[in-house]
Amino acid sequence: MPNPQSLAVIGLGYVGLPLALEAIRAGIAVVGYDTSHRVIRDLNAGGSHVDDLCDSDISEMLGRGFRATESIADIRDANTYVICVPTPLSPEGGPDLSAVRLAARAVAEVIDGGDLVVLESTTYPGTTEEVLAPILESSGLTAGVDFHLAFSPERIDPGNPDFRFRNTPKVVGGINDASTKAATGFYSRVCDSVVVAAGTREAELAKLLENTYRHVNIALVNEMVQFSQQLGIDLWDAIRCASTKPFGFQAFYPGPGVGGHCIPIDPNYLSHRVRTELGQSFRFVELAQEINAGMPAYVARRVQDLLNELRLPVKGSKVLLLGVTYKADISDQRESPAVPVAELLLRLGAELSYWDPYVPEWVVGTPVPRVEELGASLALFDCLVLLQAHGALDVEALSERRSVLLDTRGFVPGAVRL
Repeated sequence: MPNPQSLAVIGLGYVGLPLALEAIRAGIAVVGYDTSHRVIRDLNAGGSHVDDLCDSDISEMLGRGFRATESIADIRDANTYVICVPTPLSPEGGPDLSAVRLAARAVAEVIDGGDLVVLESTTYPGTTEEVLAPILESSGLTAGVDFHLAFSPERIDPGNPDFRFRNTPKVVGGINDASTKAATGFYSRVCDSVVVAAGTREAELAKLLENTYRHVNIALVNEMVQFSQQLGIDLWDAIRCASTKPFGFQAFYPGPGVGGHCIPIDPNYLSHRVRTELGQSFRFVELAQEINAGMPAYVARRVQDLLNELRLPVKGSKVLLLGVTYKADISDQRESPAVPVAELLLRLGAELSYWDPYVPEWVVGTPVPRVEELGASLALFDCLVLLQAHGALDVEALSERRSVLLDTRGFVPGAVRL
């Protein structure tokens, strides 16, 4: 097993940077590699571009010897390489592995015998052995013989104050026992708990299972909220009551759609793999995707209905969207359902504005005007739509508003709920 005294983190985003920070705090020498000149420049100047690390964290890293680089030559001395690059959805429905392949080729140029390589990027089962290993073996070394190879799914939850990189259990699976042992040894230094998987495919599937579970259950309550509203039932109260059962139930809540990189994206990797390899559909995922993707249109219809009750057409009505990020109290807008909601309302002719303390500018085809402060300005709008319940929301001001409020999060007492 290699002695992980020198680590190269490939990909310095919301996954790679927390790993780099914990490794440095564990006494491991760390260099970060990224292809973005802006990211490299800002990090070396002490600036953070991810929500979970502040500028003082980057300053601490720099003070402990961290450096960010665009040069492959600068990662040559590492003996542990962890790949944390994006895997966006491809047009075919599976993961776009171009960044993974690029990272693997970079590592193949510098890898030595005895080194450890770990993939953390979310992907379909089989990627580590079928895609990553052959590229790395172009170095002339053999995976599992000359160097160790493993997969460990990222479990970063941006903005979560309770579970960070170190105290979130780390799943690890290698292509053989020696690789699993090497990866376990490394992660044991930077994480409080390591969970050993049977192999890389089991570790790869574990990540997809986690997010598919959430995707399907969110779709369940998103469908339930639609017929509950028509039947005059308060679904949030039903969830509250069901949550009192001490076993067999976990609460999920409806919303305007699902956002972020994980839930709306990752389950598609699995359904794509099942479809291409086995020639069959993964019906739960496909149905969940259909339901969740339809929620922005449902929100727009509810806005239209509420304005109709006021004898107002959507066209020309002033509508304020509250919170446009995909998750509360972070600036990340990836796959935010606020975008399709805005697109639909703009198409209907609404005069749209938004409030979000984490988003200084917002463009949805055209720039959307930003409201700096709530309070008196609420009276200027015909309809308010709460899409994301940021902690900075003034609940008292929203409770005393004169405009109609559609609350998609069940956050404001007395508001019209989704």
